[in-house]
Amino acid sequence: MNFKIKDKLMVLIGLLIFSVPSSAQIMKKAQVGMKFLSNPVSAEVIGRGTAGINSTFNSNGIFWNPALTSMIPGKVDLSLNYHQWIADISYNAVAASFNAFDFGVVTLSGTIVNYGDLVATRRSLSSAGYDETGTFSPSAYTLGLGFSQKVSDRFSYGVNLKYVNQELGSAWVTDKMDSMDAKKSSIKLKDYGLGAVAIDIGTYYDFQYKGITFAATLSNVSREMKYENEAFPLPFAVSFGFTVSPLQFAFQNLQGHDLVLMFESNHPRDFGEKLKYAAEYSYEKTFFLRGGYVTHSDQRGFSAGLGFRKAISNVPFRIDYAFQPFGIFGNLHNFTVGISY
Repeated sequence: MNFKIKDKLMVLIGLLIFSVPSSAQIMKKAQVGMKFLSNPVSAEVIGRGTAGINSTFNSNGIFWNPALTSMIPGKVDLSLNYHQWIADISYNAVAASFNAFDFGVVTLSGTIVNYGDLVATRRSLSSAGYDETGTFSPSAYTLGLGFSQKVSDRFSYGVNLKYVNQELGSAWVTDKMDSMDAKKSSIKLKDYGLGAVAIDIGTYYDFQYKGITFAATLSNVSREMKYENEAFPLPFAVSFGFTVSPLQFAFQNLQGHDLVLMFESNHPRDFGEKLKYAAEYSYEKTFFLRGGYVTHSDQRGFSAGLGFRKAISNVPFRIDYAFQPFGIFGNLHNFTVGISY
């Protein structure tokens, strides 16, 4: 493999950028907030055990590695996602990427989380120790603006600036936490909602040899916030990923068939290292069969998925489905549709 000096410098820069934050953060286990940001987006990626920072080459790449959106197949790419989550929670996500005069790719994205209706209570002197005060519906959403650029035929980078908001509803609070008697303390209704700005950063390098690629990302870089006493950041994480196509080593002229093996190392702030192993088989770049496994999770591990790609009236169309067993929470089903033109 003959790599240009420029390409080697790009890889070195990428490694230097991510080596310092990762060594500073991956060993620390601390609390974070707004964990809905860790929910995986894209049935394509969920079907691969949530391995996605090397191989999501459409507008949904903004949720995994902003650098990947620089390789959208057309001038415009649109992705619509519906995801069933645990405890009757569901969320929808949309991403649209636009090629900006071949200078780079701009991506708009958004996510809305539906937590359903919950029963509101307040402490009281009743025999139950609380009174019901009705129902409330927590909510959360993100709005993002990303930019990516393909610097060479091997290297690309991307950033995604996003606004994150979470509304947990209102609660009756008192200035004397040891008292439930309104005569001894002042009680007021307080709203618990927070908003913050965060950024995702990603790089991608294609060795252009047997499907070998490398990627690195920083996710949810933000300032700390707090609802009451303890401050917390968003779910910051550092990830590294590699891919390889073993069939390209075994067969010189194999037509129509491809198999990509993927490995990711994910280092979240609030948990130990998670390893992701995945495989994706494709036939004629039309039919896709996926499977993956993620370590260090009590209730989930294996997932699987299917994908279909077809041009309809010269407009590339895709649909993906993922199935994920989630232990005591049951089986989860995820769907994505997308178009390019």
